[in-house]
Amino acid sequence: MDLGLQDRVYLVTGATRGLGFAAARELAADGAKVIVTGRSEETVAEAAGRLGGDAFGMVADNADPAAADRLVTAAHERYGRLDGVLISVGGPPAGSHETVTDDQWQSAFEAVFLGAVRLARTAAARLGEGGVIGFVLSGSVHEPIPGLTVSNGLRPGLAGFAKSLADEVGPRGIRVVGLLPGRIDTDRVRSLDAMTGDADAARKRSSAAIPLRRYGTPEEFGRAAAFLLSPAASYVTGVMLQIDGGARRGF
Repeated sequence: MDLGLQDRVYLVTGATRGLGFAAARELAADGAKVIVTGRSEETVAEAAGRLGGDAFGMVADNADPAAADRLVTAAHERYGRLDGVLISVGGPPAGSHETVTDDQWQSAFEAVFLGAVRLARTAAARLGEGGVIGFVLSGSVHEPIPGLTVSNGLRPGLAGFAKSLADEVGPRGIRVVGLLPGRIDTDRVRSLDAMTGDADAARKRSSAAIPLRRYGTPEEFGRAAAFLLSPAASYVTGVMLQIDGGARRGF
């Protein structure tokens, strides 16, 4: 199936590793031009080099108020167009309501929530018909995840913003989608398993609760993201797609 990605231009934040990189890799593999961002020159250069082709890396922090305009402008200056953005950031700190500090809440809000809103708003103003804005969220949009109080607080709000944005920009032919990864085998998930004190046992417990009985791979997440961001999904908007092996049973 031709996804129609050839020569389209996408900006993917938080794409030096994990889910962001997996999505960028699948986009690039199907012919898209990709700008990837991260917070260090070294990791950004490495990620762009691994993607090859016409991939380009930029150092940026989603929490920086100036980052959104700089990134969107760079896409237009380098490639002459921008067809979509995928907004991904590292997971907020783990912890309970008792252990997460005000500073941690504030920092997570700036990066996970406000930074994402700012970039989506900036991109929406300069995307044309057929453009797409994607958010990498979490299964915590639907159901709280034990030990991830910050994610449980911020992700559902961002999903609500994405839903509102889909209504507002839809008449201009711009789509908005959310991706809700479950237990995908990334460094982040492995570290959460390790925090239980027995990573292997935690993985076995989590896998047993998934109908497919295993963790997903970053490649599986990346392929789903590439499809949703592509013209092949041109009539799909306002959705929150679960990529979790069937772990969520609700409709």
